[in-house]
Formats: sequence, C-alpha cells, structure tokens
Amino acid sequence: MNKLNKILAVLLLSAGVAHAGTADYVYMPTVEEGEREIDFKYGTGTPPGGDRQTVGSLGFGYGATDYWFTELYLKREIEGNASDVTLAEWENKFQLLETGKYPLELGVITEIEAPVSESGPVELKVGPLLQTEYGKFQFNANFLFERKFSTDNSGTQYATEFAYQWQVKYRMQQEFEFGAQGFGKQGEWDSWVGSKAEEGHSVGPAVFGKLNMGGRNVIKYNAAWLTGTGESIPEHTVRMQVEYEF
Repeated sequence: MNKLNKILAVLLLSAGVAHAGTADYVYMPTVEEGEREIDFKYGTGTPPGGDRQTVGSLGFGYGATDYWFTELYLKREIEGNASDVTLAEWENKFQLLETGKYPLELGVITEIEAPVSESGPVELKVGPLLQTEYGKFQFNANFLFERKFSTDNSGTQYATEFAYQWQVKYRMQQEFEFGAQGFGKQGEWDSWVGSKAEEGHSVGPAVFGKLNMGGRNVIKYNAAWLTGTGESIPEHTVRMQVEYEF
C-alpha cells in the first residue's frame, strides 16, 4: 500500500465537524516523525448580547510517520453560568508534500469531536492546509468543511458549513515572532452569502515563539487578540496555545 492509500485509509477511519470556538488555532501542514507533544489551548470572549464563552483543552499528540500526526484531547466549553460541556476530540493531520522540496507546503486535516458530559451530535472537520514563505514572512491559509451528525433517533439533518483560517508571521527571531491571525465561518459551504447568524469573522495581531530546552525538548507558543464581527462571534477574543514537544 503506497503513502496515498494509507492516508485515504486513515481518513476513512476518522471520518464520521468541530464548531468554531474561542480556542481555535491555525493548523500547520508539516509533520515530524517521532515527535511527541503535550498541547494546551485556551480562549475566551463574549458575543454581542450573549454570555462569555471560555474554552480550554489539553491533548497529547504523536508523529506516527513522516506524513501522519495524530492527537487526542479533552476540551471543556463554558458559556456563562448555565452551560458546561466536556468533549473529546481526535485530530489527524497528513503532510502531502516533502518539507522544503516545493514552494508550497500542503497538508490535510481531519478532526472528530464528540460530547462526553452530555448527549449531542458528533462533529467532523476536514480540509486542506497550505503554507508558503517569502523572505522572513510565512503565510498560512486553511479551508475547512464542517458537519454535524446526529447520534440519537431525532433524524436531525445538518448542513455542511465552510470555515477558514489564515496567518501571517514575520520571523524576527526564533524566541519571538509577530504577525496576525484570522478566523471565519461562512455558513453553508455552497452558499457565498450566509445568514447573519451563520456568518462571522475575526482578525487581530498575534505573537509566536519557540524556546529550545535541549535535545528534542522544545516549548512553542502563540497568542492573539482578535476583533470579531457577526452575531455569534465575540467582539474581542483572547486566545493562546502552548506546546511542549519532546
């Protein structure tokens, strides 16, 4: 079985979308074989006229091959004082092109999310990941398709929705870099004009860094302050991610 067939097989096993959240982060397309990772994410913000939304997650990831990275993590979502949900997620990332061999790095992401603390639909996210460089600038753009699947007997049907992520980073020095990040959702994937309730966008400045701790031990971080537009998007979101790689 060649590499493409192996990727397709794992995609079929993981297929079954994750909704936008304040702790969402920009996926990277590259994979390092043998890399182990403990990953913490956090985000908080308040939508117009709504309760504060706070999301935190903790996961463990592993570079199973030179093209496949898999991660399992638990996520907790809190909305005001009334909603507190725990979810489990399984993320698989596949690198499709050899690192540095082409002008464009290309990958694909699949992510399954299922509620643990209460009943609810299972969600799937899948889409291409793109990255390129120009001088000291790094550019990322991800295009994601998301869908929920009912797990009860209600027969509820959900539409496939489109979301995107982008990032620009200036590599000033390894320990501290700066740039910008953007996230958005458009509603149904085949509709260019979504409803106000479905559509939303956020953008803002971001900082990044990588701290070498000796050997393969590395701490990576990134954080952003985002300004949002849309009925379900917080006017201001603070998000962060810290990874310990070893």
